[in-house]
Amino acid sequence: MQILPGKKIYFLSDFHLGAPDRLVSLAREKRIIQFLEEIRKDASEIFIVGDLFDFWYEYRTVVPKGFTRILGKLAEISDAGVPIHFFVGNHDMWMSGYFEEELNIPVYHEPKTFQWNEKKFLIGHGDGLGPGDHGYKFIKKIFRNKFCQWLFGILPPAIGVGIANYFSRKSRASTGQLDDHFLGEENEWLITYCKEVLQNSYFDYLIFGHRHLPIDYHITPLSSGTGARGRARYINLGDWINYCTYAVFDGNDLQLKSWLPEMENKIIRH
Repeated sequence: MQILPGKKIYFLSDFHLGAPDRLVSLAREKRIIQFLEEIRKDASEIFIVGDLFDFWYEYRTVVPKGFTRILGKLAEISDAGVPIHFFVGNHDMWMSGYFEEELNIPVYHEPKTFQWNEKKFLIGHGDGLGPGDHGYKFIKKIFRNKFCQWLFGILPPAIGVGIANYFSRKSRASTGQLDDHFLGEENEWLITYCKEVLQNSYFDYLIFGHRHLPIDYHITPLSSGTGARGRARYINLGDWINYCTYAVFDGNDLQLKSWLPEMENKIIRH
């Protein structure tokens, strides 16, 4: 696909709306809506790459209370003809049609390939990819199991949401200390995953969320089998809890930026 002159594609992730409480989440939600209103003027497409919510589960006739402003803004932008794409994250993987039916937003459960202006992209949330984290990978299989989802769905929402919010808080607490610093190329599991992918197929940009730390990292493919096309770039989109970071592609180049000028120097670049 070709991007029209003057148009751009935007990528952002990890809003975690609902955390840590209603008032803090509401302020973050309003900030994100202000950003979305600004970019809709030149947006060709918008990608939300997971963990929009700190918890989301679609019962047959019930969705979680709240988030009216963000859902309304997404519907407004989608109705105006700007395509929006959503990748489920580890906090909001339990989606089963609400976004597609109500907002006209396609939902992806696995990394997906896109191509614009002869630039090839691999996009996904990033959870469960790369080496290690076997405990989460096992739990993810359970969470993705249709029967287990049905069992959870027969719980009254007050009980089910309460249990889910408890485990969401535990998940953030267990990873919080890793989210604020770069672990080095050999220990960043998504960089390892990108190198493995690039051995078989070349991508100009590999874009993920989940890590919460904004990272723009050039990677040299390990295998010449992908062709002599230079270095690929791994982009982690950071989050909107601390960094308010996003990526923007203008048809020629992609930049990782922060909506807050004081956070620009927090982006890891290599």
